[in-house]
Amino acid sequence: MRAWLLRLPGHLPIPARRALTEAVTLARMQSPSLNRKSTILFDTDPGIDDAMALLFALRSPEIEVAGVTTVFGNSSVEATTRNALNLLDVAGRPDIPVAAGAGRPLINPPIETAEIVHGADGMGNIGWTQVNNPAHRPLQIHAAQFIVETVMRRPGEITLVAVGPLTNLALALQLEPRIAQHVREVVIMGGSVLAMGNVSPLAEANVHSDPHAAARVFGADWALTMAGLDVTQAVQMDAQYFARLAASGDPFGEFVARIVPFYQDFHRAWYGYTNGAVDTHDPSAIAYLIDPTLFTGHHWSVVAPTDGPAAGATIADRRGKFYTTPKTHCLMTVDAARLLDLYAERLTAQGR
Repeated sequence: MRAWLLRLPGHLPIPARRALTEAVTLARMQSPSLNRKSTILFDTDPGIDDAMALLFALRSPEIEVAGVTTVFGNSSVEATTRNALNLLDVAGRPDIPVAAGAGRPLINPPIETAEIVHGADGMGNIGWTQVNNPAHRPLQIHAAQFIVETVMRRPGEITLVAVGPLTNLALALQLEPRIAQHVREVVIMGGSVLAMGNVSPLAEANVHSDPHAAARVFGADWALTMAGLDVTQAVQMDAQYFARLAASGDPFGEFVARIVPFYQDFHRAWYGYTNGAVDTHDPSAIAYLIDPTLFTGHHWSVVAPTDGPAAGATIADRRGKFYTTPKTHCLMTVDAARLLDLYAERLTAQGR
C-alpha cells in the first residue's frame, strides 16, 4: 500500500444529499433529450460481465471512457488489472489509461475471490495469464488518486461507474471528500432492494465484498444510482442470444461469445438456469447511462450494514421514515427486451 494511503483521514462526514439530486435524476430519466455524453471512469474487477460492460461502453457513442480503474473482487487486483489491459487491447483502445487499485477490503480480511464464477483467469478460462501487450502498462498511481485527480481536474464532467467492490470509491472519498461535489454522477452495479441476495440471503456480491466501503459510498453527498439485482437479474441473455453475437462477425460480439461458456456453466450449476441463460449484471449500469428510460426507479435512503447476518445488504427505507442517510436512486424495473436489443445492436454493429 502506498504511503499516501496510510495518511488518509479515518472517517468521512455524511452530509444530507441536496434535494436537487432527485429532480435532476428524474429529469434525466423522463427527458433523454436533456442528456449529454457521459464521460466515465470505469471502476471494475474484470470479470466476464465486466468485460461485457466495458465493450458495451466502448461501442456506444453516448459514452466516453476516460479511464479504467481496477479493484479486487472477481479475481485478485493483479489479475483484474491484467484483464483490463488486455480488454482494452482487444477493443483497440490501449490509449485509455488503467490505474490499479485496492487489493483487499477497507477493514475486513481479504475475501475469497470469484474464480468459481469467472474462471481461473477471471475471463472464462481463455488463457489470459499475462498482459498480452507488454508495452501496455498501468499508471504508476493508485486508482483512488487517479479518480481524485481526474474528477478535480474536470469538475462536473466525470461520471463514476463502479461495477465491482466499492473500495476505490471509498478511498477516493477519504483522500478528497470534495469529489462528491465535483462528479457529475455515480452509477454502481451492486446491491438489492427486493431481490434475494446472491452471496447471502440478503447481500449482493459487490457490496458484500467490502460493506464498509459501501457504507461510505451510500453516505456520500453525491448523485448516486444503484443498478442492483432487482434489475440485473430481470434481464437474461441465453444461448440463442450469444449465438447471435458469435455469428455477427463483429469482433466484440465474437469475444463475448468466447468468454461466456464458463459463466453459463456457473449459472446453470448455482441457479438452475436453463438454455445457457445468464444474468445481465454489469452491462445494466452502462445501459442506464445510454438510455435511462429503460428503467424506472425510486429515491430512497439506503444503509449498508457492516456486520451481522445482514452484512453487505442494502436496506432501503421505502417508507421514508427511518433513515436520514442521503437518498439513492434505486432502479427497480427494466424493459428487458429493449435492453437486450440495445446491447446486441452495439456489439454486432461492425459485423459482416
